[in-house]
Amino acid sequence: MKKKAPVSEIMTKNIHKLKLSDELSTAESLFKKNHIRHLPVVDAGHIVGMLSYTDLLRISFADAVDEDGEGIETTVYDMFTIEQVMTKKVVSVTSKTTLKEVGEIFLTHDFHALPVVDDDNLVGIVTTTDMIRCFLNEK
Repeated sequence: MKKKAPVSEIMTKNIHKLKLSDELSTAESLFKKNHIRHLPVVDAGHIVGMLSYTDLLRISFADAVDEDGEGIETTVYDMFTIEQVMTKKVVSVTSKTTLKEVGEIFLTHDFHALPVVDDDNLVGIVTTTDMIRCFLNEK
């Protein structure tokens, strides 16, 4: 892995994202349909949060069955908004941030995805999976 290479070389540029007004069921659908685990949340084109599949799992266990083992009619997703579940204090990088710097952020902050933001515009997302792919493709 070229430690000094910019993250733009490995980041995902075709970004699936959510708006604050979207439903959590929309997020779940995007996660499953696209086989992804992180979604940036935008408001008026600016990133305001990150929602992970793990965030959904944390709240969704409650709708599996009730005390009697019966299925619950209403979904727990209807009880929360994306804003209530997402991470609000988002750490981001720019497209020029080096792979080494991204790796250090992943290690020190226990993140698995970082939005890539240039001039206040979301231009990509980089994940630990992207980093592993880069490492495995190195010759």
